[in-house]
Amino acid sequence: MVERIRGDAPVLVIGLGRFGAACAGELDRLEREVLAIDDSLDLVQKWSERVTHAVQADARDISALQQVGAQDFQVAVVAVGSSIEASVLITANLVDLKVPQIWAKAVSQSHGKILSRVGANHVIYPEREAGERVAHLVSGRMLDFIRFDDDFVLAKMYPPKFIRGVGLNESGVRSKYNVTVVGVKSPGKPFRYAEAVTIVTNHDLIIVSGTNSDIERFAALER
Repeated sequence: MVERIRGDAPVLVIGLGRFGAACAGELDRLEREVLAIDDSLDLVQKWSERVTHAVQADARDISALQQVGAQDFQVAVVAVGSSIEASVLITANLVDLKVPQIWAKAVSQSHGKILSRVGANHVIYPEREAGERVAHLVSGRMLDFIRFDDDFVLAKMYPPKFIRGVGLNESGVRSKYNVTVVGVKSPGKPFRYAEAVTIVTNHDLIIVSGTNSDIERFAALER
């Protein structure tokens, strides 16, 4: 049985580089208790007043993790990426300490595969994901783009001409292009979920979902 993690559970963040610091800072902004660990005293001092707790420790040493109470956390983020060996060793230490949920940053597919094999529950590829997102944005077809693990995509874009001025059920967007209009954002108005009778205007933005290939095909339609 998978252990249920509380939504407000404290989070252990190991590594205060750009990714780890951004993660720890955002968790703190969301009012989550954070223990940030790094072997750099300068980084620990820099972040000591921005997160709940920040300590200097070498997380490659399992006894150092035990001393700071890593075994008491339900959620940990391994944000170390510059050293694959350190990343894998830290992840293995957390597995040995029976931390139930481990998120680990990977710098390559092979790195991610090793992290999964040693016990990371979630492997993150921030550079690859950011690169994919930027590629879609610079193409000019989409205003925002998020891809999930199973090739499911959410994208924000201007509506193609054929769906403007008619109800979504009349436009046949789903049957023709196998994508779903999830929501609509009109200028000066709050986001609203799309319904079958929703009419999209020339000034609206739409949020659509579907597979990557279907979203790409839909985004390429005349605007």
